[in-house]
Amino acid sequence: PKNSYLVFNASNPEDCLYGNAVNFCQDCCDNSHISKCEKCYQGFWLTACNNCHFSSQCENCFDLWFSKNCVGCSNCFGCAGLKNKSYCVWNKQYAKEEYVAILKSYNLGSYAGIQELKNKAEAFWLKFPVKFREGSHNLNVSGNYINHCKNVRDSFLVRECENMRYCQYVQEPPGSKDCYDYSIWGDSNQLVYECHASGIGLYNVKFCLFAQENSKDLEYCLICQSSSDLFGCVSLRKKQFCILNKQYSESEYRELTAKIRQQMSDLPYVDSQGRVYKYGEFLPIEMSPFGYNETMAQEYFPLTKEEALAQGYRWRDTAERDYRVTLPQEKLPDRIDEVPDSITAEIISCAHASLDSIPRLSASIPRYSASCNQLCTTAFKIIPAELQFYRKIGLPLPRLCPNCRTFERLKQRIGLKVYPRTCQCAGKEARSDPRYAEGSSEARERRAMSEKYQNTAGHFHGSGPCPSEFETTYSPDRPEIVYCESCYQAEVA
Repeated sequence: PKNSYLVFNASNPEDCLYGNAVNFCQDCCDNSHISKCEKCYQGFWLTACNNCHFSSQCENCFDLWFSKNCVGCSNCFGCAGLKNKSYCVWNKQYAKEEYVAILKSYNLGSYAGIQELKNKAEAFWLKFPVKFREGSHNLNVSGNYINHCKNVRDSFLVRECENMRYCQYVQEPPGSKDCYDYSIWGDSNQLVYECHASGIGLYNVKFCLFAQENSKDLEYCLICQSSSDLFGCVSLRKKQFCILNKQYSESEYRELTAKIRQQMSDLPYVDSQGRVYKYGEFLPIEMSPFGYNETMAQEYFPLTKEEALAQGYRWRDTAERDYRVTLPQEKLPDRIDEVPDSITAEIISCAHASLDSIPRLSASIPRYSASCNQLCTTAFKIIPAELQFYRKIGLPLPRLCPNCRTFERLKQRIGLKVYPRTCQCAGKEARSDPRYAEGSSEARERRAMSEKYQNTAGHFHGSGPCPSEFETTYSPDRPEIVYCESCYQAEVA
């Protein structure tokens, strides 16, 4: 990383602020799951995009605002499901001069104006179908958020990988292959099993945490790098044939590790919840020094403190913070051109802060009624590089702390549970055929979909409803119109 601040799970970010899974990106702020992007703000799952703001699931695009599912587009505002288009506003084509005039009419430098446009865009996106699985350039994959992959099954947030299953967050190029039950990182790994936050040229690494840098043949190791043939070791570098950080000869190592594996299977560890950990299982949950709410698990599977403790997890209560809010968020200037340089010296309250959690400089500063379960820091500062970024793009200051901004952004990310569903493309008959009004609930749903969205192109199934079935992370109770790959591509081509 170079000149980057509070950027996590990232490879080669430069001049980036407040992001997670920001890989090979430059001059980006407040983004999640972006790759090879530049000058992007509040983006989610962007690939090779430039100057795209408040946009989601776009590839090879530049100069976008509030757009989703666009490919090869430029100078578009509030659009959804477009391909190779320019100068479109709310999916309507304009001349360049008209487009520029429309953008000038929007209040993009105002916080109130941005919130209004954001709400309008999110409602507009729902009028168009989404693909049952997010991703492109794939062969034989299942899961969601998968790009440029082959034979990747039951996996999520994966890029440029091959022969993987039950993997998540393996996004850093160059891609990995032949891995199973592996979460976080990537970067040219092979034969990684039951590992977490490990990467960079690993080979045959199992049950490890933070293994990295061309290590191979490791088992049950923590923070080891550039090593091989280690078992149960911690913080070793350039070592070989060690068990519990003790050096052995190769023959001693092979003989003793075989005995240890057998004993782990014969006398497994049993935790306080009765969970059994034999050889071949990752490290026991109760050995983790972190609270459940301090980990990424809270992003995907949020629990209350009581729920977490009941399942045997730790929980970390928020530490008392020694600061005083000097500026409530509702007192921030609405427009970026009204913000003074002195803003970087202020401690600003987060709009999600709970009623009693924020120390106050004086009784004249109001308390706040909202609360959240998003690791809220209750207050935040605007750093100079951040202020420079907002001024350069012409964006208003945020009202949420970085943690809450991340959680709000990740609400765009569909969950990890899959559901069997049928393509909701109703064809052209559903609108007029009375059978769809009087038939099954599925038939009535198809008719409702046809009234919500009308196809713009011919589909392989003709004028009747699409028969395609698939598994998707879009649950049946979500509002999106979910199409199969073929029907979706027919509409966005």
